[in-house]
Amino acid sequence: MKFIVSSTYLLKQLQVLGGVINSSNTLPILDNFLFELDHTKLTVSASDLETTMSSTLDVESDSEGSVAIPARLLLDTLKTFPEQPLTFVVEDNNTVEISSNHGKYALAYASGEEFPKAVALEDPSKTVMLGDILANAISKTIFAAGNDDLRPVMSGVFFQFSTEGLTFVATDAHKLVKYTREDVNASQVAEFIMPKKPLNLLKGILAGSEDEVTIEYNDSNAKFTFENSELICRLIDGKYPNYEAVIPKENPNKLSIDRTQFLNSVRRVSIFSNKTTHQIRLKIAGAELNISAEDIDYSNKAEERLTCDYQGDDMQIGFNSRFLTEMLNNLSSTDVQLEMSMPNRAGILTPVDGLDEGEQITMLVMPVMLNS
Repeated sequence: MKFIVSSTYLLKQLQVLGGVINSSNTLPILDNFLFELDHTKLTVSASDLETTMSSTLDVESDSEGSVAIPARLLLDTLKTFPEQPLTFVVEDNNTVEISSNHGKYALAYASGEEFPKAVALEDPSKTVMLGDILANAISKTIFAAGNDDLRPVMSGVFFQFSTEGLTFVATDAHKLVKYTREDVNASQVAEFIMPKKPLNLLKGILAGSEDEVTIEYNDSNAKFTFENSELICRLIDGKYPNYEAVIPKENPNKLSIDRTQFLNSVRRVSIFSNKTTHQIRLKIAGAELNISAEDIDYSNKAEERLTCDYQGDDMQIGFNSRFLTEMLNNLSSTDVQLEMSMPNRAGILTPVDGLDEGEQITMLVMPVMLNS
């Protein structure tokens, strides 16, 4: 088995696949990349048993075969090469020899047969969408997903597909984000929960991509196919909580304000808030928003006044500044609207402008009790 490939082209593909590999694996074979050669097509795969990703590269070769090559060692070697052709030859003594312009490097390899096979999806449903739209949907929601191992359903992003549009939801019970696209739809109704790791990989690969992504899914797995790569992952098992029930419908108090100004103010004031509760107080009266925080243990306190556009009754409401900052950071609009009903009911944050046609974002943040 022998093939010739460009060093930078190979490195670029392997760095993407390297994101799949865990730093510590129970199965030693998972520390390797699987190279499968079929004449001029080389398919490289990486897996952590839950997620498997593979890319197909064009190489110069007239042989076939499969080997598993240590990932860390290969990546570290490739990073040091300037652009040049590399020749890979699989020798009889269980080593792969790489020849560059200036030297030779031998790596021990394992048999490709030992590498776990990717799952084949039986009877999948299918949806096609633009890579950039999917990447955007992931980055707008993934930050709100929880990290609680006891509630695994909340540690992923909920995909809800219908003929009317696609909805992506993430929540950790303190904050919730619902992102909807009405300009893309699926052929039939489906819902599944995607784990964070494969979503982060997809977000990194697909950002700004003009290519189409085909999503195939059944009850247990999902497969994303784009350009020359595919990613298959196991879905999170369980039923997603009824998120519509927690979004308050009647919110008479509406506050509109410049997003950057609001974000900077919350950031500054939160430095003075209590280090465990991160509590800040919003006091709204007329066209003035008063943001304050106090850390009684250290006698630190801060207060800022901003002008805003407000319709509703004067009110005071407390929020965790970390959640508020994260949400405002994730929006890209000029102005945002915060809708509230009562100091003990969730606030709803939505962008006023800057959305594409058919795109909707609703962010919900739970208030904290104010100690008056």
